[in-house]
Amino acid sequence: MSNHFLVYDRQGVYITFGQKSDSMSSLSVFRKVAVAEGISYLLLLFVAMPLKYWAHLPLYVKYTGWAHGLLFVMYAATLIMAWQEQKWTFGKAVLIFFASLLPFAPFIVDRKLKDERAESASGI
Repeated sequence: MSNHFLVYDRQGVYITFGQKSDSMSSLSVFRKVAVAEGISYLLLLFVAMPLKYWAHLPLYVKYTGWAHGLLFVMYAATLIMAWQEQKWTFGKAVLIFFASLLPFAPFIVDRKLKDERAESASGI
C-alpha cells in the first residue's frame, strides 16, 4: 500500500507523503453528511411542515427544503464515493440509499458504520 496521496486544488495536484487521515476518508465525509441530512429531514418534517400548515408560515419549508435537498444530493454523491472506497456490495449501497428516505434511519446507518469501523480497526 502506498504511503502517499494526492491533494487537488485550483493551482494543481500535489503529492503529500504520510497516511491519509480518517477525517479525509470518503466514509468519514459520508457519515457526517448522513447525520446532517437526517437532521435536515427531521427539521423539515417536524418543524417546517407544521409551521407551514398550522402557523401559515410557508417560508420555513422553502429554506429547510432547499437545505435538505442539497444535503440529499450530497448524501447520494458521498454514498457513491464511500461505496467505491469501502468496496461495499450493491445491495448494501442500495439499502443505505433507501435509509435516507426514512426519518431517523440515517442515524441508524451512521451508528452501524461506526460500529463496523470499530470492529475492523480492532481486528474482530
